[in-house]
Amino acid sequence: MHGYRVRVRLPVPTPRDVSQLLTLVPRALGLLDDVQALLDRIEGTRQNADALIDRIEQPVGRMATLLDSLEPSLAKLQPTLERIADTTDPDEVEALVRLVDHLPTLVEQVERDIMPILGTLGSVAPDLHDLLQVTRELNEMLAKVPGFSRIKKRVKAEQSEDETDAPVG
Repeated sequence: MHGYRVRVRLPVPTPRDVSQLLTLVPRALGLLDDVQALLDRIEGTRQNADALIDRIEQPVGRMATLLDSLEPSLAKLQPTLERIADTTDPDEVEALVRLVDHLPTLVEQVERDIMPILGTLGSVAPDLHDLLQVTRELNEMLAKVPGFSRIKKRVKAEQSEDETDAPVG
């Protein structure tokens, strides 16, 4: 296509076309203002989203680390937790809450009243052993008393009568 030129004729605008064009300019400028306001709002929203992401990034990271560290324990506890959830009655939960409320008083009483007694149990065992030995010796001495075997038989007979007369529960 050497040497051929195509000529396109453009129409010349008329005064009416220019007048219509001039009336569209304020509308176009208004639309540009609206677009600019929308872009400003979008930028503000983006900045707010960036600030929110910055604020939650560190706590989310800590939470992810915590969940990663708890995952093995939670996996082991899952069957137990499911069983507790399936078998625990609301009344049992309420009773447990009441028990926890009483724990400070209970601990104080155990420390004040029961722990001292437990501390003396080690010295009670030899005393009980001695008491059993004396009881055996006393039984042996009583067995040698004349007529004691008849008394013993009568006591056994009375005890067996009491057992047969006792109501069955």
